[in-house]
Amino acid sequence: MVFDYSWLIGGPQGSGVDTAANIFSRVGTKLGYHVFGKREYHSNIKGLHSYFVVRLSDNKIRSNVNGANIMVAFDAETMIRHGLSISKNGAIIYDSSIVNTSIDEIPTIEADHRVRLAEFFKSKNMEPKVSSIIELAKESGVNVYPISFRDALSNIADELKRPELSRMTRMFNVLGVSFSLGVLKAPMAPLLESIEEIFSTKPTIADLNKKAANFAYNHASAKFSGFNASLNETDKEPNIMLVQGHQGSALGKMVCGCRFQSYYPITPASDESEFLETHEILQVKEDRPGSTTIVQTEDEISAIGMAVGASLTGTRSATSTSGPGFSLMAETLGWAGINEVPVVISLFQRSGPSTGLPTRHGQDDLLFAINAGHGEFPRIVYASGDVEDSFYDTGKCFNFADIFQLPVIHILDKFIASSVVTCNRFEPDLVSIDRGKLLEKIDGDYKRFAHSPDGISPRSKLGLENGVFWNTGDESDEYGHISEDPVNRIQMMDKRQKKVEQILTLVPKNDQVVAYGKSDICVVSWGSSKGPILDAIEMHRNEGNEIGFIDIKLLEPFPTEYVKSLLKDSSVIVDIEANMTAQLGSLIRKNLLKDPDYYVLKYTGRPMTCIEIFDSLKKILEKKAEKRQVLLYGD
Repeated sequence: MVFDYSWLIGGPQGSGVDTAANIFSRVGTKLGYHVFGKREYHSNIKGLHSYFVVRLSDNKIRSNVNGANIMVAFDAETMIRHGLSISKNGAIIYDSSIVNTSIDEIPTIEADHRVRLAEFFKSKNMEPKVSSIIELAKESGVNVYPISFRDALSNIADELKRPELSRMTRMFNVLGVSFSLGVLKAPMAPLLESIEEIFSTKPTIADLNKKAANFAYNHASAKFSGFNASLNETDKEPNIMLVQGHQGSALGKMVCGCRFQSYYPITPASDESEFLETHEILQVKEDRPGSTTIVQTEDEISAIGMAVGASLTGTRSATSTSGPGFSLMAETLGWAGINEVPVVISLFQRSGPSTGLPTRHGQDDLLFAINAGHGEFPRIVYASGDVEDSFYDTGKCFNFADIFQLPVIHILDKFIASSVVTCNRFEPDLVSIDRGKLLEKIDGDYKRFAHSPDGISPRSKLGLENGVFWNTGDESDEYGHISEDPVNRIQMMDKRQKKVEQILTLVPKNDQVVAYGKSDICVVSWGSSKGPILDAIEMHRNEGNEIGFIDIKLLEPFPTEYVKSLLKDSSVIVDIEANMTAQLGSLIRKNLLKDPDYYVLKYTGRPMTCIEIFDSLKKILEKKAEKRQVLLYGD
């Protein structure tokens, strides 16, 4: 039998949920399991509800499922929100002090949600409190294990003769993980190793947490009976590593030669820049130093301006932002377009509009990225589907920028950035560096914007001898001098537009679109919907149903003819994406002159699960589906 198990931990933001999930994920990886972890948190700094779901399997996994098998609840809100999503024969470990807490005593629950909860409890003829959730969970066959986290701390403090430990509630996270692993009968050594790794710079704290882990693990092993599932060591696949989502593109930038990145702090993009800041000096290879200068600017306008300026010196340069920040970059994006400046913008999407849902998922910015900036100029919009993709795609995006001399918008999102996953070890040797027509020496007369058959002119860099050129936001002649001559205007516009044909010709087809099988029914999608779609399709294949999937990575310019060829044998097209208006669907309509037959959309701010997509595709297979299905799972 395939082992496939999900663990959920929740509590107030700032209570150590992330650290606990990190420990649990590491333990799963050390035992040889594939890991997929999803982090959900509010946009305030501390206090509101936060939770993390970590899925373990001995098969490759790319997404989460609905619900979980085991849950650790630090507080009443976690019990109220997630207690009834734990599967039969699962387990809930909860703080015994919260049993009599009512929903009216939980101020952080939103008003609308409070009304829905009240109606639910009324329908069950039960009091609206945690004890009712516990009763319902028991009726569903869930094992419930109450424990006083404070008493556990006090016992540890007494045992170690360290009375101050009884007040260190931040150790609840390690207790929660250790109780869980005790219930699951997991080997102890990976837990202690993981704690040492996480607190490697604080040996005293690491030692205290290991002692707390031993206490909690032994307590759970001795006291929490009746639970049948166990977490045993399994065969480890070679070259598998555990990585946090934002690290994929960050490491990709180090390896592919990005040597300057500017940013203004914004969720969820900041994690990438902060990771780069932490590792500003890194030797990738002898001929490829990894040192990258990171500059936090006063705003996003300055951030893209500095990245463009750095690029003019010949430096591979980038900026990283999310939707609201990208809005401020639109004018300078156009400046980079008319001046043919290679620059990469890492666009980590989140739910909009305006501030929207600052820490939640969405694929809302596709059409914005394609159309940002006034006037007409070529750009590349390229989407990564998962963490592993993001590493290799980052190198490709920098090559595209240099080869075609234009801005490249690399689209990622919160789902990718905040996930913790196991994937194949990144291979730096598979990342090539192509600087295009960047000159190292110039003799004689130099025209920066010289006409050429492919629309791409040899590029000087600031300070290169004889490589004098002019940049302006106005239209210019071949030297860069301002010109409003109508014939020159046509020539320059046509010159720049030639790059579109070059992109569709020179970018390899499998870098434009990735096809996963062929079938009469074919899913089309882009970005981070890839993982749950692939998992859902595999679930259908196990039931004898074949469903095709094409993952469109190059979204601007749109690879019309190649997409047509991939869809020619499919009579039913299903568009799956995480936005309200089916933005990819509009591109298909515009470029293929046909509508998708079905839309499966989600715009709650929560990512799709493979279960949701499986169920939606099942309705389509059974011809019971509406043309438009909106997914709702997630709290």
